[in-house]
Amino acid sequence: AAEMEYESVLCVKPDVNVYRIPPRTSNRGYRASDWKLDHPDWTGRLRVTSKGKTAYIKLEDKVSGELFAQAPIDQYPGIAVETVTDSSRYFVIRIQDGTGRSAFIGIGFTDRGDAFDFNVSLQDHFKWVKQETEISKESQEADTRPKLDLGFKEGQTIKLNIGNMTTKKGGAAKPRVSGSGGLSLLPPPPGGKIAVPPIPPPSSTAIANHVTPPPVPKSSNVSSADILLDLDAPASASKAPASAATDLWGDFSTASSAVPNQAPQQSNWVQF
Repeated sequence: AAEMEYESVLCVKPDVNVYRIPPRTSNRGYRASDWKLDHPDWTGRLRVTSKGKTAYIKLEDKVSGELFAQAPIDQYPGIAVETVTDSSRYFVIRIQDGTGRSAFIGIGFTDRGDAFDFNVSLQDHFKWVKQETEISKESQEADTRPKLDLGFKEGQTIKLNIGNMTTKKGGAAKPRVSGSGGLSLLPPPPGGKIAVPPIPPPSSTAIANHVTPPPVPKSSNVSSADILLDLDAPASASKAPASAATDLWGDFSTASSAVPNQAPQQSNWVQF
């Protein structure tokens, strides 16, 4: 896995000064004023690279690119890179060679912006390392947890109620169509017609009570008034009992007697 990791460049600064620093005599930190700032021991180019979770500070020659010293960093802030107490442009780094030997040297930038970029590149890298560590930890915890079996067991079924609609084995229930007057009517079957109820045949009583006038030939001299008299014959017979009820009206009968008699009927009306 380490061989498959590639090296990426985080920051490059063309001018950096390297100083030999005296050993620290107390725990109060390093001070850049104790160094010979006007006479740096080496001047060159600084590159910050990363490979996996480890960052590297590389001091290289400006022209040939030959490596002068290298400081691997596995934690920031930490003992591998420390800031001085009296300036923001100077740092103390721990360089190492391939044999395991290490030494502390001081580096400084002429421009304060270069020092800011150097500091931010290290902070961003280890912030990413922290996030990757948390993500991998959460994934490992998720793998160790028991997994839920949400599949259906053999013979297990599920019942769904959608919109409070009950379904039958033959198919879904058809919705009822609301007609006028608040009545619920079933829709007509597809492709069919509404059957009209048959008209019942007339009864024998209705046929007996129905009077059909006899046909009148064209050559007959009977007038239309005679035909009307034949139709009114049953009505005249029903007027006879009305005279018996005249006594129930009391004074109204006397008032009706004062009404003059109607004019005699014409000669063309048949007397009954």
